Amino acid sequence: MKLLVIGSGGREHALAWKLSLSPRIHKVFVAPGNAGTAQERGLENISITSIPELIEFAKKEQIAITIVGPETPLADGIVDAFQAANLIIFGPTQKAAQLETSKVFAKEFMQRHHIPTAAYATFTDPVLAHQYIDQTSLPLVVKADGLAAGKGVVVAQTNEQAHSAVNAILVKKNFGSAGSEIIIEEFLQGVEVSFIVMTDGQHILPLATSQDHKRLYDGESGPNTGGMGAYSPTPFISPSLHAKILRDIIYPVITGMRQEGINYSGFLYAGLMITEENQAKVLEFNCRLGDPETQPIMLRLKSDLFTLIEHAVNGTLNKVDVEWDRRAALGVVMAAQGYPENPRKNDVIHGLSQLINEQAHTDNFHIFHSGTVAGGEDGKGILTAGGRVLCITALGDSIKIAQQNAYKLIENIHFNDYQIRRDIGYQGINYQKKINNCSAD
Repeated sequence: MKLLVIGSGGREHALAWKLSLSPRIHKVFVAPGNAGTAQERGLENISITSIPELIEFAKKEQIAITIVGPETPLADGIVDAFQAANLIIFGPTQKAAQLETSKVFAKEFMQRHHIPTAAYATFTDPVLAHQYIDQTSLPLVVKADGLAAGKGVVVAQTNEQAHSAVNAILVKKNFGSAGSEIIIEEFLQGVEVSFIVMTDGQHILPLATSQDHKRLYDGESGPNTGGMGAYSPTPFISPSLHAKILRDIIYPVITGMRQEGINYSGFLYAGLMITEENQAKVLEFNCRLGDPETQPIMLRLKSDLFTLIEHAVNGTLNKVDVEWDRRAALGVVMAAQGYPENPRKNDVIHGLSQLINEQAHTDNFHIFHSGTVAGGEDGKGILTAGGRVLCITALGDSIKIAQQNAYKLIENIHFNDYQIRRDIGYQGINYQKKINNCSAD
């Protein structure tokens, strides 16, 4: 059988790679892919991005299932278009994807279905928004309603920052139509974690828990990014809290969607804040896998991913179990100079060849590409082509050992002025140490 994966990032590389390992899969096409997917055995990049052309390609190649990686095609209705063409595709419809594409929709949905989240107010009028800020205690979080490439959220510690965020979104229209409405919500304190599941619209299959690091610099400082690294599993989600998250957040989303006449099938990502009282509250929903969380999650997945997705599209997720590597996995993002505001491109990446040869003979690590293209003087090298360039992902018997393994691999890779964090996984490592010390006492 042949599959099609939509997207070009590290998430799509990890998905396509894992799907290609299924003995039932002959080839995985990636549209458009990157330099990493171009080098993987069993994968083939195609330079098609328009939905009508992708539909024609899927028909011509008799694609068994198409899997959508990023949010933009979901927002554009790719699932609806494929389904109208009688093609099998895994991902939520345009209506269902409003959980991610409209923060106002998501907040109102959570309110209707009693899903725990931060208190909030919505505004289209900047005057009213400014008045609300002056009457509300700080800190506050100001969010553009629509998709803003991860840049439409401002954590305001001062009145000046909050007012400036309102002006940037509602008055200056820095995010275009994505900022036609804003949310101002309470700032939640705690630990942020990722909780990702697969669903067929009725049944739910939780994936391994994870935590990512969104700030550019060590210790959660600097600007927000798409994610500078992630690890799995996270010790912040105990078995009892896991069950509570499923009961109070995930199942109410799926049943709430059904009650409103929407069948939600696909991946569902809940970005959660675990408060000091060990309560989980929703920060955001994404209607796809997280990036870079996907990379360590896929490295730990021992089950056949294609079989899981096949059950999901057939409505039989309740008939399948999932098996995970008991080791931890940790991925460190190597980002371009200037990321996230103005990433530099076309730097030559050195040191990948030997690691790529080694990863073909081990399951202990994998180099996942994001912003890369083939190039260089001989056309056989690999160049940077985006903000997040690589995600170096390794397994280890603990989060600490996985961290050490990932950073050891990075010593072999170089491109000009790359940026990395040196503390990916530190929260989990410190928490695990605290638990172990308590147990010893």
